[in-house]
Amino acid sequence: MKKKYTISVFTEDRVGLLNRVTIIFTRRKINIESIAASDSELENVHRYTIVLTESEDNLKKIVLQLEKQVEIIKAFYHEEDEVVYQELALYKVPTNILVAGNDAEKIVRSHHARVLSVESNFTVIEKTGHKSETQALFNDLKPYGILEFVRSGRIAISKPMKTLKSIVEELENNIK
Repeated sequence: MKKKYTISVFTEDRVGLLNRVTIIFTRRKINIESIAASDSELENVHRYTIVLTESEDNLKKIVLQLEKQVEIIKAFYHEEDEVVYQELALYKVPTNILVAGNDAEKIVRSHHARVLSVESNFTVIEKTGHKSETQALFNDLKPYGILEFVRSGRIAISKPMKTLKSIVEELENNIK
């Protein structure tokens, strides 16, 4: 049975590594729903957060294949209830829909979004939350005219209390 999972991949910072990671999914014909790359809490260790819907058996194989890559330190997968996650969305809307005193301003407030920039022709609004929340604001603003829209990939932190630092220390001890 397929379910939504979040994969955390901790890597060295190497050119082309993200491409090699995505090829692993492409060869298995698995669609990546979102991917975010960032620094981690350890210096020179980067983190890819990948979201996909797949069976757990296939997911276990993918994680093992990821860990065979030389520059990958460790990969984990988590079910939805094992992570705390958010996405960020930006909306560019005509400024006049907000200053006219109509319902658009109330919509922005009711979604707890915030205004990042007000220009003469457009306003940029930010909303953080789960995809359903950022999509709901999009749907509510659409009748007023959305000039641009972008949503980040999921960023997530696992709930289990094993730190990356302790995992790296374990790996180093196993090598010795």
